[in-house]
Amino acid sequence: MSHTIKFYPIGNADCTFLKLSSGKQLIFDYADKTTPDDYRCNLPESLNKDINGESIDVVAFTHADLDHVQGFENYFYLEHASKYQEGSRKKIEDLWVPAHVILEEGCDDSTRILRAEARYRLRNKKGIKVFSKPNKLKDWLKREGIELSDVRHLIVDAGELVPGWNNTNQEVEFFAHAPFAYCADGEDINRNDACLILHARFKNLPSTEMLLLGDADWQLLHAVVRTSEKFGNSDRLAWDICHISHHCSYLSLAPEKGDTITTPVGPVKELFENHGKEKGILISPSNSIPTDYDAIQPPHRQAYNYYKKVSELKNGEIRVTMEWPSRSQPMPIEITINNYGATILKTIIPGGFVTERQIPKAG
Repeated sequence: MSHTIKFYPIGNADCTFLKLSSGKQLIFDYADKTTPDDYRCNLPESLNKDINGESIDVVAFTHADLDHVQGFENYFYLEHASKYQEGSRKKIEDLWVPAHVILEEGCDDSTRILRAEARYRLRNKKGIKVFSKPNKLKDWLKREGIELSDVRHLIVDAGELVPGWNNTNQEVEFFAHAPFAYCADGEDINRNDACLILHARFKNLPSTEMLLLGDADWQLLHAVVRTSEKFGNSDRLAWDICHISHHCSYLSLAPEKGDTITTPVGPVKELFENHGKEKGILISPSNSIPTDYDAIQPPHRQAYNYYKKVSELKNGEIRVTMEWPSRSQPMPIEITINNYGATILKTIIPGGFVTERQIPKAG
């Protein structure tokens, strides 16, 4: 049994591809930010090389910011409008979105198109999972003439396993940490506060676990850790692979950046230092880490220095998508998961092999 995960070099943006040993395929976020004048990969071309067949079993969007959804309507077959059904588009068997995607008003561009597709699928009661059920969602369903009980099987609350990807699945199960319902019930929805956070547990020996943290800030991660402890789900905080949040922003660790290193608030420190496993792999989906400490936008050197410290504590690795295997020739970071655990594969580049790789775990 062997699974593959790829993290694509697309700057401060996200796209993660998971191919299971059974052939099932999942994509988490999609932001086509291809330009001719930088080193970001051509995301559609890269995905086309990796995807088998015409459909994807799951396409999940952690939230609706453009750096997570840009251009998805040009790549995927969408059910709500015929103009998104032409050409060799990839079909989405199951669309996963946080509730705010259904509820948000005043959005435009790719965000508006994602909302239209999500609403269409929810109205038709198939091909979608909506994460959390805030009161605003209940009100929206009522206005649409839909009984909550008729779509309850399509809604996943924080603290639940995703149907079809629970303990009956022989390959991997997904546990929803967030969003929390209250995050979408305010007057204004903050997408980062209401983003999707998932824990994956792969069913191999030894067990391998992954955290996908979206664009969570330190306050949301604080709530995730304490809520997991309160309800007996601390085991779902464990990670061998961690997709760190918000493109290596210090705000995912603490309210203060720090001079040379960000000191995380207590629960966030626990998440990385207590729940990270030996030889854990940290992935920063971001631009190259700046050499100075004055950057306003992420990635922030101070945050990177903290994650680097964690990787050293765990005898693990930290990899930046726009720096692997080099800043001048970034390529997808590919991790294989098998009976040895998680391993970063060698990457072929012109002139030879990159020889760095994760040392397999014993067992």
